[in-house]
Amino acid sequence: MRKLLSLVLVLVLTLGAVAAFAESKGKVAGVVFQEDQFMMLLQMGYKDAAEEAGYEFFPANTNNDAAKEFEFINTYVDQGFKGIAISPISEEASIAPLTAAAAQGLKIALSNSSLGGLDWMIACYTSDNYNLGNSTGKIAAEYIKKNFPADQTVNIGILQFKTLLPEQSSARSSGFMDAVKELPNVVIVDDQDAWLQDKAITAASDMLTAHPEINILWSANEGGTIGSTMAIKNAGLAGKVVSFGTDAGEQMADLILSEDNILQAVTGQDPYNIGVLTMKALIQEIETGNFEQRGELIIVPGVVLTREDPVATQTFKDNFIKMTTGGN
Repeated sequence: MRKLLSLVLVLVLTLGAVAAFAESKGKVAGVVFQEDQFMMLLQMGYKDAAEEAGYEFFPANTNNDAAKEFEFINTYVDQGFKGIAISPISEEASIAPLTAAAAQGLKIALSNSSLGGLDWMIACYTSDNYNLGNSTGKIAAEYIKKNFPADQTVNIGILQFKTLLPEQSSARSSGFMDAVKELPNVVIVDDQDAWLQDKAITAASDMLTAHPEINILWSANEGGTIGSTMAIKNAGLAGKVVSFGTDAGEQMADLILSEDNILQAVTGQDPYNIGVLTMKALIQEIETGNFEQRGELIIVPGVVLTREDPVATQTFKDNFIKMTTGGN
């Protein structure tokens, strides 16, 4: 009897799995290129939109490895995937494999980088990188006016990610510098590349040692912002040097709410909704062949967190935690 019951249970489970697979509309993938909160939320957006629409979803992370990206894309073509939503590594690395995959019928929607707007692109959802930097730059400019005499030189160090994504990094840094350079007493004394947290701590520490006159550090992404803020704290410069940055997440909110008064403000993207909208565009194209904004670069508004508004920052943090933990 036990053997019979076990056999029945296995049969039921197997049939259930087969039925679930049969109900799937097909396979789609979501590809990111880094392990951080932004990419985690982007991937979550891909997943939720795909599964809500009835597709079997496969996540992937290239970890900034062009060979991995190439391998993933070829696998999706070989295994008959309906399409992919992807945040590509760079124009140099990503255009050729994606163009080849599109020629073989793979549908492709992009996040964060339009790769120059190629004709196979369904759409690209992204933030306005110039405005991300410019928004924080305007807050930094107000901070400078409030906290420094007009005749005192304010020295700023910058951390970017130019060697990773040159177009995005340059747009963010240009936006920031255009805002602060409207003040006559601002000087950019150093500009380095360091976008991962550990490397950013080292780069920012070295920058502070080489340029003890620095008053402000600004960073173009999450890892750089966290790293530069920690470098200031580690150097015992809290109260003497402050930081500003880009991207928003739980740790960034905690740093703004911290009593150490180092991180003053960030302008963050909305990666979850970027992911959702990218995947929805992909699925609409798969199902209808007629995504209404085909080929367009579509801007998703960002969010500003400041030390001046701790209530809004705490609310953002609470909502962020609910979203990333499923409401627990």
